[in-house]
Amino acid sequence: MASFRNLLFAALSVLWLGSSAQIDISDSSVVVPMFSAAFGYQVPGGDIADRYGNNATIGGDFKVKTSSNWVFGVDFNYIFGEDIKNRDQRLSIIRTDLGEIIDGEGVYASWQMFERGFYSTFRVGKIFPVIGPNLNSGIIFMAGPGYMQHKTRIEVEFNTAPQLKGDYKRGYDKLTGGFTAAAFLGYIHMSNSKIVNFYVGLEFVQAWTKDYREYNFNEMQYTNGQYSDMLFGLKAGWFLPLHKRAPRDFYYK
Repeated sequence: MASFRNLLFAALSVLWLGSSAQIDISDSSVVVPMFSAAFGYQVPGGDIADRYGNNATIGGDFKVKTSSNWVFGVDFNYIFGEDIKNRDQRLSIIRTDLGEIIDGEGVYASWQMFERGFYSTFRVGKIFPVIGPNLNSGIIFMAGPGYMQHKTRIEVEFNTAPQLKGDYKRGYDKLTGGFTAAAFLGYIHMSNSKIVNFYVGLEFVQAWTKDYREYNFNEMQYTNGQYSDMLFGLKAGWFLPLHKRAPRDFYYK
């Protein structure tokens, strides 16, 4: 029993020393890598607003904050929405006068449309510690280049409509992609307790995209469009900072 108590005491001592050896961020600006999970809600502008309404995003990023409060990061954001503009005209060439699609068994197919896409960027920015609990918190601005892609996802229940399978479906999805630039302005909070860590702010995304499908079946014409797509909205994230441990000095006689 005595040996067990000694072992337990030794283990607790190691845990206490390890936790107390972490850098105190309450009075200094430190180097911090961080992983984030984020959610956003956006309003479209430009050409993409002719195809879709408001959308949401979910994603994550990895950032590194330096001791001088510069921030470098990469992110990935998945776009999803259900507001499809001109939905009734999207498949008009294969719909009946009643607006239905007849499947391979001669009955009406059940189908839906969704907005799907993503954008990924590399960003550089800086934290200005004018507010917040410590020098690692404050107003943050980040911007950088990346890539965006979006399309109309068409789902047919049980996949029973041959006119909306494989390459035929691709002729209606309006797949588009291209170079992107994004900017974020908001507030980042890194608590002294290292538990409550988040950011929230406004994000603007500008993309210069083009058609990826050579032919649009519904319009019965070849595609060669160039578009200016914009997304503007609110974005918030919760992040896990990976704090570096402070060095411990050992003395030998």
